[in-house]
Amino acid sequence: MRQQGAVALWVTCRMIQKSLNTAALSLALLLTATAASAQAPAPSTPAKKELVTRLLKLQQPGIESLARTLAEQPAAEMLDGAAVALRSRVAADKQEAVAKDIQADTKKYLDEAVPLVRNRAIQLAPSTVGTVLDQKFSEDELRKIVSLLESPEYAKYQQHLGEMQQSLQVKLVADTRGNIETKLRTLEQSIGTRLGVSTPANGNKPAAPKPAGK
Repeated sequence: MRQQGAVALWVTCRMIQKSLNTAALSLALLLTATAASAQAPAPSTPAKKELVTRLLKLQQPGIESLARTLAEQPAAEMLDGAAVALRSRVAADKQEAVAKDIQADTKKYLDEAVPLVRNRAIQLAPSTVGTVLDQKFSEDELRKIVSLLESPEYAKYQQHLGEMQQSLQVKLVADTRGNIETKLRTLEQSIGTRLGVSTPANGNKPAAPKPAGK
């Protein structure tokens, strides 16, 4: 019970950081292609502008993910520091209550900040991402990109992306668990020695990474 508050706060921090690490693949591919394009500005046409509008609509989930990342990053960093301070500065019998208050404060911030940044990102997208697309890509290139993103094959790929990542993660954890547990025990003992804290008498092994959702 002494560490429930710290653990709850740590879990909240990890959940936010997991969200930060899941930027939309389609947006990343698009921005990579945009940055790599060094050709002279292509002439703008009504047809190109219509394609850019369609492309921005298709990329809206990625734009919203980018905005969420920007809004969540400061909170995740604060929670990292708070989780450490909670264990070292707050009495054990008050940690759980303080952790709940911090979680509530964080939720209030996210409920206010995420929609604000997301809506502004959507408003700015045409004059930023849209302008680059219009200048750097030809009408034919834009049509091909739109065709790809609207294709059932790409939709199917996106649909199964999480399944593919989960499959790799489960197998990776299973194959490396033994080695990682050994290294974690070594690290735990080293940290305990440096801090002057003896290792647990029951000899419990630190937990190795587990697949998400398990």
